[in-house]
Amino acid sequence: MADASGDHVGPEEELEVESTYKPPPEKTIEQLLEADKEDESLRKYKETLLGEARAGGIIVDPNDPRKVIVKKLALCVADRPDMELDLTGDLTQLKKQTFTIKEGVSYRIRIDFIVQREIVHGLRYVQKTYKLGVPVDKMTHMVGSYPPKTEIQSYTTPPEDAPAGVMARGSYTVSSLFTDDDKHEHLKWEWSFHIKKDWKE
Repeated sequence: MADASGDHVGPEEELEVESTYKPPPEKTIEQLLEADKEDESLRKYKETLLGEARAGGIIVDPNDPRKVIVKKLALCVADRPDMELDLTGDLTQLKKQTFTIKEGVSYRIRIDFIVQREIVHGLRYVQKTYKLGVPVDKMTHMVGSYPPKTEIQSYTTPPEDAPAGVMARGSYTVSSLFTDDDKHEHLKWEWSFHIKKDWKE
């Protein structure tokens, strides 16, 4: 099994390695626009990038104080309907909705989310997969920084190949985390899938 960089990850590597990377301090929209204001081309670029966000922030759901509202996870396989998890309800019920995946198939994971109120910096998606309670895979994907928008924004992972072979078949549990450079846990949830020899087995 491999992580997002293609390196193999085993259970003994489950402990996080401390990184020397320090995220930049979080800045407001106005601070970002104020910096480098003498550079006309850079100023225009920032205003285009930040769009409506300059006008005091966009609030999609005034009853939700979060900056990032994760809406949906979709398992995407070419030529098949997306398999979707609604992440806006009771997260404890998600493991009862088990996806079936054909062994060896190439798939992607898409996360749909809303950013409101402020820019969010360095979003990342972390996924740990377990079989019979034993960690078998971990992937971390850098999602990026996003301005607030009224529309749903999405991130799709690079393609991954499902395990294949008799030993790979069976039930898996996945722990997913949507976090950022400042270690805010925007959403943490568990879900499950079943690898079978064929889709209809």
